[in-house]
Amino acid sequence: MPTTTAPQPRLSIIIPAPGDEATLEETLVSVLENRPENSEIVVVLGFGYHDPWSVGEEVRFIQAPIGSNRVACINLGLAASTGRIVHILATGWRATPFWTDVAVEHFNNEQVAAVVPLEVASDDTDRIVATGIEVGRGGRRVMLRPRGDTSRVQGFHKEDYPSPSGPTLEAGFWSRQMIDRLLFGFCPACGDEYADADMAISLHATGGRVIFEPTSKVIAAPERHHPQPAFKAGLYGERLFWRSIAAEPIMQSLMLHIVEILRHAIVRAPLGTLPILVGRFVALLQFGMYIPRFRELSGLMQSQATRVEQRSNEVSSNSSRLLRYDDGHVRTSRPHRRRKIQLKRSA
Repeated sequence: MPTTTAPQPRLSIIIPAPGDEATLEETLVSVLENRPENSEIVVVLGFGYHDPWSVGEEVRFIQAPIGSNRVACINLGLAASTGRIVHILATGWRATPFWTDVAVEHFNNEQVAAVVPLEVASDDTDRIVATGIEVGRGGRRVMLRPRGDTSRVQGFHKEDYPSPSGPTLEAGFWSRQMIDRLLFGFCPACGDEYADADMAISLHATGGRVIFEPTSKVIAAPERHHPQPAFKAGLYGERLFWRSIAAEPIMQSLMLHIVEILRHAIVRAPLGTLPILVGRFVALLQFGMYIPRFRELSGLMQSQATRVEQRSNEVSSNSSRLLRYDDGHVRTSRPHRRRKIQLKRSA
């Protein structure tokens, strides 16, 4: 009998689950209740899970090595999924009705690389938690958090918010086409805390657009007041900077990076200052690992420049071929009247 293959879904929803069965089921229930059409759901497990609710027919479970972090789970999900658009939703986060509808339509424009959803609080869905991230030249990753009156969904104005550099790792929509241009996907070397900033730098190098879509609303997981260990914060922050050095003016970036190191050390003072500086020093000693990334970014920017030049040449070529109606044209002369008379007489 001939075998039939399922049609390729438009949207792949990847749920990275490095741990905690309870938060996984909370996220999974919200996605299944609001599942969009023409989509697949891929759950990547970093722990043992036996599917007690028997949703295996609706969800594809992939087992990652036990103890895998979020980035490792996401990369496995990217390799296993097939949708043209990828949506990442971390465990503990919840989907809302129709949260993907407008977001996926933005990808009809091939220049769109990512769409940032509106993240709201779990205890108050009218309070905005984040509108993506911003990446500074000195290697600083900043969560875009509204303040004061702008932190409420009611009376929200998109113009009041700065344009994000990219989505957070926990919740975002990504173009498969853009991700496939990269060599390594999301970077494990930057940890779960800085991998989204590293990806945002890659998208910028490809010339991709990042759009903030406030009608796409996701409910963030409850905030955990456990800061990242200072050594890892320094290590990953320094790696992020050196992995991004090819995308910005070097001298200006180095000066801003010194300012960022001082700011970071002061913020984590007094107990965290020394571990942060040690972490940054260790990352600096790993300079050889940044060479492939430097070549990757340089190649991406060169390819983008070539594509822009080709489009410009095509536009110029097409415009030169257009018939301009406001230009003068040679007119064909009327038959001479005398010639007409002579023809009649001869007849």
